[in-house]
Parts: sequence; structure tokens; C-alpha cells
Amino acid sequence: MQYNEKLANYLKFIRKQKYIKLNSFAYKNGIEPSTLSRIENNLLEIKISVLEKIAKGYGKTPSQLLKDFEESEFI
Repeated sequence: MQYNEKLANYLKFIRKQKYIKLNSFAYKNGIEPSTLSRIENNLLEIKISVLEKIAKGYGKTPSQLLKDFEESEFI
């Protein structure tokens, strides 16, 4: 499994683990729901600008979010 695919699975996992609906998370954080869906389903490579919005939505910096991902079971 490629890094991007693992990251996509991780992002979907943490959102669902927090019981947050895709549409509400996307709109709240300034991301188009279709973009977030495509990222989480590994159909779109994540841009840094979107990663920043996702991380901010979880109260983290992009580097903190990626560190959490690197330390997770998804790697």
C-alpha cells in the first residue's frame, strides 16, 4: 500500500472515530465535501493547503497530524 493511500485511510478513520460527518467537517473547515471524499477514498492526492485545513479542523498543525499518522497503525 502506498503512503498516500495509507494517509487517506488514516484521515477517514480519525474523522469517523470522532463521529464527524464528512459534509459537516468539510464545510466547517473550508473544504468542498467532494474534495474531502476524493482524498479520503484515495482518488485525489492531498495538497498542502487542504492538509492544513484538515489539521486545523482537528486542532493540530500539519506536522502534528502527520506525526500522529506516522506513529499510528496505518504505517
